[in-house]
Amino acid sequence: MAATGDEAAAMDSISREPASLPAALDVAGGSSSGSPAEHPEAEAENPVIAPKKTGVNSDGGVETAEEAVEPAEPDINELCSDMFEKMAIFLQGELTATCEDYSLLENMNKLTSLKYMEMKDISINISRNLQDLNNKYASLQPYLDQINKIEEQVTSLEQAAYKLDAYSKKLEARFKKLEKR
Repeated sequence: MAATGDEAAAMDSISREPASLPAALDVAGGSSSGSPAEHPEAEAENPVIAPKKTGVNSDGGVETAEEAVEPAEPDINELCSDMFEKMAIFLQGELTATCEDYSLLENMNKLTSLKYMEMKDISINISRNLQDLNNKYASLQPYLDQINKIEEQVTSLEQAAYKLDAYSKKLEARFKKLEKR
């Protein structure tokens, strides 16, 4: 079924590029900017919209519409170059972000390496100090053994002193007993 009247006009306006419509109206309407002869590039890019001719067919008054004229295609080279420029900007941004991520990661690795080197130095110092303490303890061990022996001797001497004290008290008690007789 063929589109007629308003339907054909609506379909034609849909198929046109929106940017070329005001220029075509400007050229057709004769605005104050000048005649189409002054702007040949505008005339080449935006063809004048031909009015629709509707006719009455002898087959019962059915209106017919002419085929819609396709608007001129925009310059593909210009669109391609625009697309490539925008793609280059996008890729440049992506690469810049990736490079910044890598430099940040590199800086973090350097700082981590420095921290681990500091921790290594600290652990080496602790190990060295522990070894020194172990050596000092080993050198003091004979003296500690002597102290333990002296302590044992003092304990046995103390026991002997208690026994002697107890014996002397018994002896004193006997002596007083014998003296009273």
